[in-house]
Amino acid sequence: SLSSPFLFPACKDCFFRVAQGFVADANVRAPFAVRANLIRWVDLQAESFPSLLLASAPCAHFFPPTATPAPLQYLLEPTNKIVQARRGASVTLPCILWVVPQNYKIRWSKVEPTEYLEVAILISNGVHHKTYGPLGSRAHLKRSHRYDASLTISNLTLDDEGRYRCQLVNGLEDESVSLVLQLEGVVFPYQASQGRYQFNYFEAKKACQEQDARLATYQQLYQAWTEGLDWCNAGWIMEGSVHYPIRNSRKPCGGLLLRPGVRTYGPKDKQRDRFDAFCFTSSMQGHVYFIRGHFNFKEGTQACRNDGATVAKVGQLYAAWRFSLLDRCNGGWLEDGSVRFPITAPRPHCGGLPDSGVHSFGFPSKLRKKYGVYCFSVK
Repeated sequence: SLSSPFLFPACKDCFFRVAQGFVADANVRAPFAVRANLIRWVDLQAESFPSLLLASAPCAHFFPPTATPAPLQYLLEPTNKIVQARRGASVTLPCILWVVPQNYKIRWSKVEPTEYLEVAILISNGVHHKTYGPLGSRAHLKRSHRYDASLTISNLTLDDEGRYRCQLVNGLEDESVSLVLQLEGVVFPYQASQGRYQFNYFEAKKACQEQDARLATYQQLYQAWTEGLDWCNAGWIMEGSVHYPIRNSRKPCGGLLLRPGVRTYGPKDKQRDRFDAFCFTSSMQGHVYFIRGHFNFKEGTQACRNDGATVAKVGQLYAAWRFSLLDRCNGGWLEDGSVRFPITAPRPHCGGLPDSGVHSFGFPSKLRKKYGVYCFSVK
């Protein structure tokens, strides 16, 4: 056996060679499905409740298990494995027991596939519980009846989207169910003021965050493509790959012979290679509105401040267009120095463009050009 200090130091290095089987001590059970004498799956689970009260949460390097899972004995398979919600709302992820063991523990965790980590959110022995991290501070067990181990998360953020796991541990027995939390939202392409293809992966991630968004996942980009997103410029997504969605094949966008779809550039260097970004945002607590006028960027910023608001970010304008159906023919300044306008009902005198969306005038001179301004207020 291996001692728990070897297993717990923030899982900085959970990859070590072991013999096939189980590694355990009095406090920690760590099953390993060994493939080619290397760890393929690691799951740290406290075996006694006092050991749950640790300074830092157990974590594990995550790889999807290759073996077919055994039939569930204690947990009911969720009827709906995809749960949808909006940012700022509360959501309940179902986990129901159909048999309650005499001594058991429930462990909720979130799988972070881009980092190959599974991070604990909450661990309970049915009487007491311990929460972990920023997500744990907004999470609790629903406990509407003795069979209910569902997890309720309040004030959802963009980072909460993803795969969650409800795990039941009963002695040496261990089983789990997985659910996916999806946020309703909108994907938008984003490029730097200097022009296209300026971001490496980390700069693209930061650029989306600065515009009240995050990098879109492949699933989100694919969903946006099914809803009509057609964009020639390639952009980074959350998984670290580069894609562009095409609905109408044409020469400047890969040629006429390629079929429509979400096209990929294949593996790219996150530090060296440069592209645009595909960002994702959801509903917001607040509203975007337009102030008519002839302002340069500084004057537009002051106009919002005088109204007790701030200049809207690109993600906020997209959210207002998607969820509040904001429709304005007027171009207005945004926080990043771009000028855009949202259209829900396309018409000839609003740019003459056939599709609804947030249309852009690019990044005009902040000193010389005059426009209205889009403001954001939480009131």
